[in-house]
Amino acid sequence: MQYTSLGRSGLKVSRLCLGTMNFGPETEEKEAFRIMDAALDAGINFFDTANVYGGPGHRGWTEEIIGRWFAQGGGRRERVVLATKVYNPMEDPLDGPNDGRGLSAYKIRRHLEGSLRRLQTDHIELYQMHHVDLSVSWDELWEAFEVARYQGKIDYVGASNFAGWHLAVAQAAAKARNFFGLVSEQHKYHLLCREPELEVLPCAQAHGIGVIPWSPLAGGLLGRNALTGSGQRTARAKEEIERLRPKLEAFKKLCDEIGEPQDVVALAWLLHNPAVTAPIIGPRTLDQLEANLRALEVKLDDEVLKRLDEIFPGPGGPAPEAYAW
Repeated sequence: MQYTSLGRSGLKVSRLCLGTMNFGPETEEKEAFRIMDAALDAGINFFDTANVYGGPGHRGWTEEIIGRWFAQGGGRRERVVLATKVYNPMEDPLDGPNDGRGLSAYKIRRHLEGSLRRLQTDHIELYQMHHVDLSVSWDELWEAFEVARYQGKIDYVGASNFAGWHLAVAQAAAKARNFFGLVSEQHKYHLLCREPELEVLPCAQAHGIGVIPWSPLAGGLLGRNALTGSGQRTARAKEEIERLRPKLEAFKKLCDEIGEPQDVVALAWLLHNPAVTAPIIGPRTLDQLEANLRALEVKLDDEVLKRLDEIFPGPGGPAPEAYAW
């Protein structure tokens, strides 16, 4: 396994992050335990979840599964850099009007307590804002996270789905309070979605924020079975495949030429970018986890990278050069 620092922090995390969103709704608990054990055995120490994973009516389910896995002991909790999120409603009637989407000191405190209880732990290494909330001041947000950190309940703060300017404002506000600020940004980024290269990635690098790509395989569109029709697909997914078929076929042809499946190449492409800390893989089965590990061994040469740019053209580099001249 390869490891790197989480942003500008001294915390070392694996170059692949285990995403757990499927645990519960798509992957039964016994298989989820097997996947997490295998991930640890492979050297993956970075696990990502969210308080709402489990779905409507079952929010918190995934955290509960992870908590029961931790409770088995054997050093499981001690070996994991644990990340979870706050922002979305938890369907708690006691929260009343404060149970909507958003962030507040009240919500951060209550939802952090809930996550700790479900996860059966007394601290979380990386506590992430699941989305930006422009209705709440950064003074309130940073004070809430400062309190949680001083209490020993969290070590670091991360963001998710922030624009570049959100990251810059957040870091400036943290610096004004002499607080460490953000160490990570979890962002949608893959071969079919390269807009973050305009501002999010350059901003993150400038401010010492590690980028953690979510949906690195574009919901399976960049996977090895995208063009075979295997598995259940929604009508919308089928439409996307047909719309993107020329690109996906060209991608498969390139992958066949270099002897690697599409998902491995898509992950290796992300790992090639110095702004990327760790793509989040979301295996539903143990076989999928083992297949994803291959990406750590694949090095894409300049010719392959050039052909990927031709198939999936990006915005042309960082802003404003990408569009101003």
